[in-house]
Amino acid sequence: MSRAIVLLSGGMDSLVCAASAVAECGEVNFLHFNYGQRTQAKELECFQALVKHYQPQRAKVVEYDWLKDIGGSALTDPAFSVPTSESIGNAELTPSDAVPVTYVPFRNATFLCAAVAWAEVIEAEYIYLGAVEEDSSGYPDCREVFFRAFEQVVATGSVASGKIKIKTPVIHLKKAEIIQLGIRLNAPFELSWSCYQSNHEACGVCDSCRLRLKAFAKAGITDPIPYRNTEKP
Repeated sequence: MSRAIVLLSGGMDSLVCAASAVAECGEVNFLHFNYGQRTQAKELECFQALVKHYQPQRAKVVEYDWLKDIGGSALTDPAFSVPTSESIGNAELTPSDAVPVTYVPFRNATFLCAAVAWAEVIEAEYIYLGAVEEDSSGYPDCREVFFRAFEQVVATGSVASGKIKIKTPVIHLKKAEIIQLGIRLNAPFELSWSCYQSNHEACGVCDSCRLRLKAFAKAGITDPIPYRNTEKP
């Protein structure tokens, strides 16, 4: 029986990633990080709802407040504003080599380190996370080359000796395709959250909201979460 750890933020991509893990693996275990993000309360609420929905074997919440302490990201540092322009940090609409201000420094690597440590303890074979390379915000730690390289680091430095594999089932999908996959897997999108700045009604104007709204529109499906701004993406 295959055993997996799923990094589950409560966002749309990680939800569909979790649904994929549930469909593919005999046992799933959910891992969530509180790292001082603006929407920490809502993301934790979504994680807890998804734990109740999927009933994983184990579920853990890790406190990573130090990511907020070091700052450097609009998601954690009040010195930065969350971009609300459609043209900023949107790789699909405005191709750019610039890293968006919403990038959290080396976040995925630090999350994976914690996941690998737990995988050694419970003898998990797979670590799933919902990174998206082609239709996301251009974060350097969301690229497939990064995950393959990290897998080699794990093989070199872990007692599991290459037995732990990193799975990124949505990494080469467009956002609308992720929604379509989620529908096929009966993923409860109403329990997910994508907004970068609101813990109540999604703002509808930050980059993450606009990407999500545009994707649901392309997929021909109504987004089930509430929005404060109802303008078309």
